[in-house]
Amino acid sequence: MRAMILAAGLGTRLQPLTNDRPKALVEVQGHTLLEITLRRLASFGIREVIVNVHHFADMVVDYLRSHHNFGMRVEISREDVLLDTGGGLKKAAWFFRDGADSFILHNVDVLSAIDLGRMAALHSENQALATLAVHDRETSRYLLFDGHHELCGRRAGQDGSLEMVRPAQEVQALAFSGIHVISTRLPGMMTEEGVFSIVNTYLRLAAAGEKIRAFRADQYYWRDLGKPQNVVEAARDAGQQIIPL
Repeated sequence: MRAMILAAGLGTRLQPLTNDRPKALVEVQGHTLLEITLRRLASFGIREVIVNVHHFADMVVDYLRSHHNFGMRVEISREDVLLDTGGGLKKAAWFFRDGADSFILHNVDVLSAIDLGRMAALHSENQALATLAVHDRETSRYLLFDGHHELCGRRAGQDGSLEMVRPAQEVQALAFSGIHVISTRLPGMMTEEGVFSIVNTYLRLAAAGEKIRAFRADQYYWRDLGKPQNVVEAARDAGQQIIPL
């Protein structure tokens, strides 16, 4: 199995930590977010990864070169214009054409102990087009899943506007974690162009009857590292051995 790390964002929420570096090179306990993500993927047997870059792109390339790609095959997908999650994956889709039948898509600014092997196994067992790690927690944007754990809509905030893409008798609002297992069929089904969120693709395909499933990850450690205070808290967790680095 191969993977893609989404690392092209400007890291605006992480300022001032990203004033002189990309968010991928922000450190937790002396380890960059990119290193942590690569080592996590490697621990599940993944040895081939593509990383998208934009903000301070050359710093990421030089960093990987200086660390010998951490013993992995690492390709770079440069984005002259930020393409968002869907556009970024579509640009890098060539990387997955001759690999396994599924791959992992992982945000660089999330830290977790989610069992990627179990997630990939359930993705395969359910013959899903995509499987999304989700949590029951507060967020500004929710994905909605039916009683079969399949995507059926989204909602903005606790009481925001509701968008249902197919009917469901039972709906649960869950927060997306930034970690996906995706079938290699999906990039070829992306009709969207330019800059777009992969969530828009998921909703369109769910409306067409494709299986976009939830993987409940509530029992696993997970932290969004989008803000400086979250990086401080992650360092504390690592120091207390709540999470391995």
